[in-house]
Amino acid sequence: MIQEKFSRTSVLVVGAGPAGLACAISAKRKDPQLEICVIDKGSDPGNHNLSGAVLEPDAARGLIDVLKENWQDDELFIDVFNRAVERDDILFFLGKKCKLNIGPLIRFAGMCKLPIGNMRHDGDYIVSISRLAKLLGREARRLGIEVLFGFPAEDIILSDDGSKAMGVKLVDQGLDKEGNKQPNYSAGEIIEADVIVLAEGCDGLVTERFIEKALLKRKTNQLYSIGVKEVIKVSEEQYERFGDNRVVHALGYPVWTPVLGPGMFGGGLMYSYGDNCIAVGMIVGLDWKEFDFNPQDALTHFKNHPFVNQFINDGKVIETGAKMIPEGGFYAIPRDSETNSIGKGNVIIIGDGAGLVNMLKIKGLHNAIHSGLIAGEVIAETIKVPVTAAQRFTEIIDHSITMKEMKQAGTFRQTIAKFGNMAGFPLSVFGGLLPLFRTEPDYRTMRKKKYKYKGNREFDKDTFTALAHTEHREDQPSHLTILDSNICSTKCKPVFREPCITFCPAGVYENIMGVLKPANPSNCLHCKTCQRKCPFDNIRWTVPEGGGGPRYTLM
Repeated sequence: MIQEKFSRTSVLVVGAGPAGLACAISAKRKDPQLEICVIDKGSDPGNHNLSGAVLEPDAARGLIDVLKENWQDDELFIDVFNRAVERDDILFFLGKKCKLNIGPLIRFAGMCKLPIGNMRHDGDYIVSISRLAKLLGREARRLGIEVLFGFPAEDIILSDDGSKAMGVKLVDQGLDKEGNKQPNYSAGEIIEADVIVLAEGCDGLVTERFIEKALLKRKTNQLYSIGVKEVIKVSEEQYERFGDNRVVHALGYPVWTPVLGPGMFGGGLMYSYGDNCIAVGMIVGLDWKEFDFNPQDALTHFKNHPFVNQFINDGKVIETGAKMIPEGGFYAIPRDSETNSIGKGNVIIIGDGAGLVNMLKIKGLHNAIHSGLIAGEVIAETIKVPVTAAQRFTEIIDHSITMKEMKQAGTFRQTIAKFGNMAGFPLSVFGGLLPLFRTEPDYRTMRKKKYKYKGNREFDKDTFTALAHTEHREDQPSHLTILDSNICSTKCKPVFREPCITFCPAGVYENIMGVLKPANPSNCLHCKTCQRKCPFDNIRWTVPEGGGGPRYTLM
């Protein structure tokens, strides 16, 4: 069936998140005759999409322009965009109980045109990215775009000379745990396309394989963080006190305590979600040094801080999730060494896959959408000469507001990684005047050092995983591979005590009879933290069968 109906298309978008769907919709609006197919490994719209999230008004207006005229009468549209930030708090947690409001300092920095002053969210929309993807998926289908879920891609096929991509290969379906063909076996088809857009999000499998095959280069290592998030149903009185149009971002405890440590990059967040729900999250840079650190423990400490706890105490967690975020910034964008294009030939990379996250603003959704809208226009313009698509896309986006702000924050994360928070934040005031500092990959930063605020009991990962509604077919090959188990037993365990057991948010890894194994691959949330934080770079994540993974609806 796949071969008969979907083996050939004009435009293939890999990933049905906001960037990919914005691209497809933009292209279809420009050229209604374009044949466009969007594929996604999740089972339904928004299932694999997680963010804070706040969306800048310009990006929202860009979507509105390409979506529909009578959006004011659309309940789903109103549900997605009905909450704008009216109260924006930026705090510094000095410890387990104390806090300092640094919002006025950030606003003053903004008045002085200092880069750190961009860390503001007044007027932004508070959105559920899962709901946003659902809205965009519906509108894409309404325009005649084929949007297919449960279609995981595992590789990209290049021409013999590597100048263009021929198509994308889907995952084989119907194998048992040992890789044997079952009666329902179906070989992964190759979908050919004139233009391919990679919109998989952070650390996408096909994207990273394309970067390697096409010899794209980053000027600096991509750095990552992990975000863990809960949506908590609270009492009406608690929600009213918190406010319906409020966001809170908090630096400091429990990931950074000046002088005394720890010194991790990251912080907590709280967003109004409506319906008496508050989204609470913790973002932590993967360059942490502590071998026993679990981001979920940090989230628990954050929730127990009196400021946070007053709004969520006795609340019910109704959904959870985890996701990696690309933090490397402008110099970590993968480019072709000859043309400088973000992609190559007829392949364009957009959104988080390209690393378009501005860590000075603590957001990237607006850049993902802008990049998708630009890519769509370029595709419609270059479809008759598709090998020029990536270069034309790059010419436009490099002169856009998206790349202007990426350049402004270009060395921010590397400065923090090089000098730590205490020196790095003050130095970041100088913005583009600083050189690009060389940084280690995240997996090399771990030391034999313990997390200062380790809890008295382990975080309840089983409940966390259950509330992410993750599912995989049990009898399929594991999509997680430990390259050399001897490294785990002879090098990792004696020094770091197999940290993947601790930091994996879904409890995938276990030591069984002295051997480390991805014992619970069906729990996987597809965050891919394990392959970027294993201290010996000894884990690889590949895509499972279609429809597997988390099933987010509120994230």
